[in-house]
Amino acid sequence: MTSMWRDFFAAVVTAIRHRPDERAIAEERRRAVQRLAEEKIREQRREPDAQE
Repeated sequence: MTSMWRDFFAAVVTAIRHRPDERAIAEERRRAVQRLAEEKIREQRREPDAQE
């Protein structure tokens, strides 16, 4: 019985320790969207130059 509880607590601690940081994930997602938007803006600014 003791081994089962020890394994249980070890699993809980491991899960908490390796839990992804939701704020960091959201921030990285926001930066990725921002980079994509900036890249699209640059592409659209280049297109009229190429058509002339």
